Amino acid sequence: MKIFQGLTELVLLINGENRKVAVRPGDTLLHTLRRGLGLTGTKRGCENGDCGACTVQVAGVPIKSCYTLTVDVAGTAITTIEGLQGTPVQRAFEQAEGFQCGYCTSGFIVNGDAFLRRWPGVAPGIERQVWLQSNICRCTGYETIEKAMDRSRQYPPK
Repeated sequence: MKIFQGLTELVLLINGENRKVAVRPGDTLLHTLRRGLGLTGTKRGCENGDCGACTVQVAGVPIKSCYTLTVDVAGTAITTIEGLQGTPVQRAFEQAEGFQCGYCTSGFIVNGDAFLRRWPGVAPGIERQVWLQSNICRCTGYETIEKAMDRSRQYPPK
């Protein structure tokens, strides 16, 4: 086990690009992405893992960056909303207007992308609802979010 003290320079693989950043042992991935690297698409919401606004993918798995330590994901591929531009889910959210204020949207897109990559052939329904329960939207009734997820299946993955 490596012990981190003071500031440590790490190289993180973010959206397919190696990025150097100096972190403290207790810095969360959310803090590092937003303040250290200027990737502000990942949103700060509840900061305790409940709302999902801070969702990113680590090795293709959606995680809450607000309670993930940066030092724990060094050496692992990290994908943020900035890395998902033009993906089927992102395009479907735009076309289905799967957002209202937009604050939670990046978390839903990141989570939805991981869902569709994990289960590309799963029909809409309970599986999708269970998967998306880890994200909270305070503005919509989730209907447009679910429509966006269903619509994203019509686009070929990039």
